[in-house]
Amino acid sequence: MHNYALMLRRLLVLIAFALTSLLPGLAHAQHAVRADTLYTMTEGGPIVNGVVLIEDGKIAEVGPASSVSVPSDATVHEATVATPGLIDPRGTVGLSGIHNVPADQDQLDTSEPMQPALRAIDAYNPREQLVSYVRQLGITTVHTGHAPGALISGQTATFSTSGGTIDETLMDSLTTVAVTLGPDAQARFESPDTRGKGVAMLRQKFLDAQAAMESEEPTTDLSMRVLQKVLRGEVPALVTAHRAHDIQAALRLQEEFGFEMILDGASEAYLVIDEIAEAGVPVVLHPTMTRPSGTTQNAAFTTAGALHEASIPVAIQSGWEAYVPKTRIVLYEAAIATANGLPRRAALASITSTPAQILGLENVGTIATGQTADLALFDGDPFEYTTHVCTVIDDGNVVSDECK
Repeated sequence: MHNYALMLRRLLVLIAFALTSLLPGLAHAQHAVRADTLYTMTEGGPIVNGVVLIEDGKIAEVGPASSVSVPSDATVHEATVATPGLIDPRGTVGLSGIHNVPADQDQLDTSEPMQPALRAIDAYNPREQLVSYVRQLGITTVHTGHAPGALISGQTATFSTSGGTIDETLMDSLTTVAVTLGPDAQARFESPDTRGKGVAMLRQKFLDAQAAMESEEPTTDLSMRVLQKVLRGEVPALVTAHRAHDIQAALRLQEEFGFEMILDGASEAYLVIDEIAEAGVPVVLHPTMTRPSGTTQNAAFTTAGALHEASIPVAIQSGWEAYVPKTRIVLYEAAIATANGLPRRAALASITSTPAQILGLENVGTIATGQTADLALFDGDPFEYTTHVCTVIDDGNVVSDECK
């Protein structure tokens, strides 16, 4: 009798194991999200009464509540609206810190005007208070690194906003090489002193990298190695250009050398929309509420909508701020854009799926089976100023559960 009971117990264990293997979403889902409205940012519209099952950091199942069963042992999170975790497509968070003192400002080295070898991962601080600040407001991914302000200020990288070490947070160690055109690249250096000199210096640097590529001897120059990656199309150049004639100079450089380019800032993009569209270049637009001064003096609330209407991929960034708290929140910037001509779905896409596409991030930006389980849960319309982010899930873990 004892042997029979033991055999029966083992049989039941094997059956349970088989069932859990066949039905992973039902058996292993650690978390479930129920939302009155679920924006997946995939094909089709939002799901009314949507459910997301999360297992081992991934999205196991997505669909309407009528077709998705929530396991009895899953932790359920309720929301009025749920979206993918938000993506900040261009900022300096983690290099610039919250206190605005020299000790936590690593976003721009001014010893030389061109330093493509500077790596963002060597300066990023995952424990910086500014990182946790943006995380609790729904931002689960930051594309961050060296700021505009030098002809080539350095590299950018992409991080999850959760985790205490670089290894835990790193998503892409070399996302772009940051380039700046116009007066913003001239103020801190003896040379360049004019736009023409700045573009000539960049052109010469690219020509030197091309020549080094043709040499039989591999280069040990770190700057040349990085620029060769740009010229081979392995890494995009993120070119900050605000004035229309600086944008046109950037497009000429891109055409001459054939590198992949992401246009950054682009305050006067609305003046050269046809040229940008013809070049097939995506835009990571300045914060909608950026202060209009200097090279951004002609910034307009309506630019994101105009770019979208021209079928130009557009994402909205936090940018870099010289004052505390050193960053903007892309959710608020997208909200202002949707009040000024950018359709609501496109506005949400500008801080989720579109930056993921522009930056080559395959596993975030949408809510779909197999994607990383990054979600932001709201108690109302995300673009209403009275709405709060109440739960943030990053890589399947609840990283914030207070309404902010």
